[in-house]
Amino acid sequence: MNQLFAKKPLSLLLEEMAGEHRLRRVLGPVQLTSLGVGAIIGTGIFVLTGVAAHDRTGPALILSFVISGIACIFAALCYAEFASMVPVAGSAYTYAYATMGELFAWIIGWDLVLEYAVASSTVAHGWSHYFQDFIGIFGLKIPYALTNAPFDYDPKTGILALTGTTLDLPAVVIAAIVTIVLVKGIRESASFNAVMVCIKVAIVLFVIGVGSFYVNPANWHPFAPYGLTGISFFGKTLSGQTGGGGEPLGMLAGAAIIFFAYIGFDSVSTHAEEARKPKRDVPIGIVASLIICTILYIAVSAVLTGMVPYDQIDINAPVSNAFGKVGLPWAQFLISLGAIAGITSVLLVMMLSQPRVLLAMARDGLVPHSFFGAIHERFRTPWKATILTGAFVALMAAFVPLRILAELVNIGTLLAFVIVCGAVLIMRKTNPDAERPFRVPFAPLTPILGIAFCLLLMFSLPPENWMRLFIWLAIGLLIYFSYGKKHSVMSRYLTKEIAKHGVSPAGSLATDINTKTGDADETVSK
Repeated sequence: MNQLFAKKPLSLLLEEMAGEHRLRRVLGPVQLTSLGVGAIIGTGIFVLTGVAAHDRTGPALILSFVISGIACIFAALCYAEFASMVPVAGSAYTYAYATMGELFAWIIGWDLVLEYAVASSTVAHGWSHYFQDFIGIFGLKIPYALTNAPFDYDPKTGILALTGTTLDLPAVVIAAIVTIVLVKGIRESASFNAVMVCIKVAIVLFVIGVGSFYVNPANWHPFAPYGLTGISFFGKTLSGQTGGGGEPLGMLAGAAIIFFAYIGFDSVSTHAEEARKPKRDVPIGIVASLIICTILYIAVSAVLTGMVPYDQIDINAPVSNAFGKVGLPWAQFLISLGAIAGITSVLLVMMLSQPRVLLAMARDGLVPHSFFGAIHERFRTPWKATILTGAFVALMAAFVPLRILAELVNIGTLLAFVIVCGAVLIMRKTNPDAERPFRVPFAPLTPILGIAFCLLLMFSLPPENWMRLFIWLAIGLLIYFSYGKKHSVMSRYLTKEIAKHGVSPAGSLATDINTKTGDADETVSK
């Protein structure tokens, strides 16, 4: 039990950044903000707006983005405080290890695998549909059997249906290309991402500017055809309408679905070890990217639902299709091209973040270090973990439908945000004097509101998502107790500290060896 809840000392975290296994510090505030914008703007605007508006919200999608944005702002401030305190790879996994102990760290690390890897698969799906829409302008088509996942979920009937296809080939191809770019190096990846971000921000501004001239206010009525709520508790609807599969409908239910669109900001914190001045630059990157993207999201959702009646929005390529319906095929060409660039950058940042979480877990011995902790001698990237991530993303994107992937990602991400907000409260209590270059304003109110909003959105997701989350966590705990616990670096650290201070393993060494190795004397005496 001591090991399960032993907290990782900050001094130990900072020591890990030394030596040849540390990542290269090459990212400044502009590049970090660009990575955040690169991860946030993409699938949320170009794909999930269609799914949410068509199936769950109608024009109230505008408010859904506002609610999701508020929840993310609270969580983002908590991420920024931790990233400035502990500028190492690992994001929420590292923060949980320093505040809640090894078991909670494993749970959040395994949860981040779900977030980034499955999110990448979702993004690859969106890329595929826009690519097919783009080449269709020139009269080109991919064989139907290779255009989509072999089955899909029908929200009206609540059942899975065959699509008549075999796999989503374009999604597999883009996952392979991005994997190659990521193995090459962080500097090249960030530069490639910066170009993609410039293209897609220009296209988003184009959508807002040109699309506003084709908005028909009549399309905003009724504004909330599914209501303004949509809350359930493990399958029992507490407020709002329900769909054919028992899933909640309404503005809050839509906010839970499009929450996926915001998850990119936390990927900035996974690159803290590669930031030149992490204590200053990482908080700037997190907060700036979130504010920029929230404003753009609200504007685009207003334009989209004003251009096309919500029940006629195409769920696969909603924005480009909307411009086609108002007689602007040339705009459809530009938007499809911008969407391809935009979604590519999202995929790049998501797949860039996943190996860094696995790297942090490998350093702690919770997953095999020889594989997940391997750093390429020339490129200084976690190349083996990157290749494995690419293979997993390609496999999921090829065979699992968009709706299932998006909802699965959301519940995992919301759980991660709840834990980070809670970790800030714990760290303020256990380590009040630790250096905090960035402090969450209005604490403890801000972290508490972050927890409340995220839990509200979690209960606005369909009930089957909770079952998928529990199954995923159960698999993770099986791996931890069969491998991670036995190979944990913290286990060896505790043994060394006990031997150093002459306390037997049966002694009462407290589970919370706190912020510094030097605190062990006081801890043992207690």
